[in-house]
Amino acid sequence: MKPLSIEIHGLLGDALRANAAGRLSHFIVDETSPAIAIFAAEHTAQNEEGDWYGEHAGKWLYAAAKAAARTHDADLSAHVRRVADFLVSRQDTDGYLGTYAPERRFTVKRPPKPKSWNGEPVPRTWDAWIHAYLILGLVEVHKHFADARYLDAARHIGDLCWRMLSEGGIDVCELGNHHGMSATVLLDAAVELHFATCEPRYLDLALLILKQADANPDLALLAKALAGADASEIATGKAYQLIWNLVGLAKLHRATGAPEYLRAVENLWTNIRDLHLSLGGGPWGGVAHRSREVFNAPGTFFPQGYVETCSTLAWIQLNRELLAITGAAKYAEEIERSAYNDLLGAFAPNGEDWCYYSYANGKRIHTTYWRCCKSSGAMALEELPGLVYSATDTGIDVNLYAPAKATLALAQAGTVTIEQRTPYPFDGAVQLDLTLERSARLSLRVRIPSWAKQASIVINGERTGVEIVPGEYAAIEREWHSGDSVTLDFPMTPQIHRRTHRNVQESRAPDGSPVRQEVLRQDYLALTRGPLVYATGLIDGYKTEESLLLPPTPSEQWLHTDAAADGEQGATILLEPERRAPLAFVPYYRASGRSDGAWRLTWMPLAPDAPA
Repeated sequence: MKPLSIEIHGLLGDALRANAAGRLSHFIVDETSPAIAIFAAEHTAQNEEGDWYGEHAGKWLYAAAKAAARTHDADLSAHVRRVADFLVSRQDTDGYLGTYAPERRFTVKRPPKPKSWNGEPVPRTWDAWIHAYLILGLVEVHKHFADARYLDAARHIGDLCWRMLSEGGIDVCELGNHHGMSATVLLDAAVELHFATCEPRYLDLALLILKQADANPDLALLAKALAGADASEIATGKAYQLIWNLVGLAKLHRATGAPEYLRAVENLWTNIRDLHLSLGGGPWGGVAHRSREVFNAPGTFFPQGYVETCSTLAWIQLNRELLAITGAAKYAEEIERSAYNDLLGAFAPNGEDWCYYSYANGKRIHTTYWRCCKSSGAMALEELPGLVYSATDTGIDVNLYAPAKATLALAQAGTVTIEQRTPYPFDGAVQLDLTLERSARLSLRVRIPSWAKQASIVINGERTGVEIVPGEYAAIEREWHSGDSVTLDFPMTPQIHRRTHRNVQESRAPDGSPVRQEVLRQDYLALTRGPLVYATGLIDGYKTEESLLLPPTPSEQWLHTDAAADGEQGATILLEPERRAPLAFVPYYRASGRSDGAWRLTWMPLAPDAPA
């Protein structure tokens, strides 16, 4: 259960305020805004291009409705209602609410598509994708600004999809590229519509979509996930689409209780977490033969790989679902890691600009007006407020750390206010202050980050005997009273991470036996402190790379933390290699400034004789 209200300050709070005042307030305001004007009759009548730009409407509705409800911003609320009203007025009687001319709509049977690497439909269509986002956006508006017309419009889309997929001879995998994954994302929207209406037909729609997805041998989403396939081996391995499909599958587990759905999702979650994430917690791709935005082959590492901001959104949403289902700390930790690093690392403080791709080692490049990642980033930020705290049947979970004050409703204690007083993520000191309507026995679960060795918990000034395990929640069960205070301390010692880039040549010997030879090897080092990844700028102001020779002594002697160097913006870590001046590292999200063209270097190559 989510908080009744929440205020967030500090680093995340600044980002949320910038997002609301920037992207959400200016990109769309009414039916004349370019991203909404493409739904007007004069545009749709002649649009035969097969573009995807209609996705911005649903994405904006989803994020802006959340922000308006959370901030009580009257202007933003009015914009949300006006845009939703316009879209509802544009819906056809059959439920269609897209941007295409009648002959180009997904309701029209297509000729068989050719076999291509990504299963691109012919002619190209993004109708299913756009309508999935429209359902999510309209349902979200209905949640916060209850009006039956918004939910009815989402219903009409769902009914159209049901008729089309069950009676019209159209398979959902025919409607999207990447072997159908860009259309099977309808799974998420169908289950969300079922949750909003409690109507079985939308659950039936979700089950039909999954059945058709699994029947496509190039996709076979459920079968491959249950068999333990690597994420790169499912369809094209397109990160954004695959993870969004998993969000829908996780919701389908919530709706049906079918254990195989959760098992499939957890299999792929573990695979992605272990083999396909950047150090900053974003889905990683773009290496070697793999195409844009596609998961690398398992075990691949290269510091010039990149994270698509859309994929970071999907990863945060998948962890949101798994956290709600299981209550496991590892999912909250992944949300926090992604948020403080690759998400904020793609965001500009003006609230308008975003990076399409974020490079661990590379230039920060702000993307253009229409790009998908600007709307995805805005959505991802608005996911975070509802995830900081959770009200459970037994008490309260503290999932994310940030200066945040929330009001929750608990059956045992009535209205409860919980406030974090903390400089986190720059320091690990966290004070939780509680105000209860009435005293009650509750379980307060506080997440212990996996990196927090020797963490401590103090209640009202006294140490507790609560078991503390890094990477798990510590459950404090007691009679709580208004005015109680919990102090957490998470020591933030810099940590060293090592990865290796290998180029392996494969061939066969004359006798037919396989031969593998490593022809290139480069070892790299990166630094984290607490939840933050660290990076430096161009070496000596102009070099994009330089091999470091590390001293043959313990790291404590050549790695130093200067907590006072940057005040409230995070400590500086000084690395003192041999034979050159020290290098200063700061949190990745702000390394070299947050402006277009800034360089960030996270992974530093090591000299061949560096310690292993």
